[in-house]
Amino acid sequence: MSQSIQPDKQTLLFDLDDTLIHCNKYFDIVIHEYLKLMSRWFDDYRVEQQDILAIQSRFDLEGVSVNGFVSTHFPQSLVKCYTFLCEQTGRVYSQADYEILWKLGLSVYEMEVEPYPGMLDTLNRLRDEGYNMYLYTGGETLIQQRKIDQMKLSVYFDDRIFIRQHKTTDALSSILDQLKTNPLQTWMIGNSLRTDVIPALTNGINAVYLKQNNEWAYNLVDVDVEPKGAFYTIDRLTAVPDVIQQWNTKRNDDVI
Repeated sequence: MSQSIQPDKQTLLFDLDDTLIHCNKYFDIVIHEYLKLMSRWFDDYRVEQQDILAIQSRFDLEGVSVNGFVSTHFPQSLVKCYTFLCEQTGRVYSQADYEILWKLGLSVYEMEVEPYPGMLDTLNRLRDEGYNMYLYTGGETLIQQRKIDQMKLSVYFDDRIFIRQHKTTDALSSILDQLKTNPLQTWMIGNSLRTDVIPALTNGINAVYLKQNNEWAYNLVDVDVEPKGAFYTIDRLTAVPDVIQQWNTKRNDDVI
């Protein structure tokens, strides 16, 4: 009889933003304020809100694709959209307007973050069941560390935290090389198909996709990688321990 698979030999890498804590909702708040401002400024030029949003989103996606998760890419998308519309409509460009929009864009990083429902229950259960847990998040160190400290996540991850400006297949591969774990006993849990799921499956590890109702367009891509192990889609964080346990039970049954 083969030895059963024990959870204490398994490694879990958790994404942070919109997996353990809220993130997109704060950007939505700023975008709402942005559209109100821009609609007022460009009302005489008959620019519709949906057009403003489409242009801003285009600049946003272009920025993060080139520069990664730097704090300036979001305010840059706001001011680039403003500048573009001034050029297109003939509205007089204002440096004061520019500075208002830049400050508005940066304000998203100053908001107090909130945990996702069930964050503490999920992390407590996984810790108590003996899993090796790591945090792997994208962004600037100071901003991400502030969130980690505010949520007191070092209680669960200690110094087992990776912060990368670019969350790519290569970035995850480098982390996995450091950890030297068994791929089939290693999991990536996150809300992004682009930066969590595809890099995980490409590196041959298990993936849990936490699907969100209102996801950032950057994260939504087709998954064209064949899983070598597990690939689950869930809609609530508290389901993470159950799907991992389900997979462990299945593998134990297969090797007996």
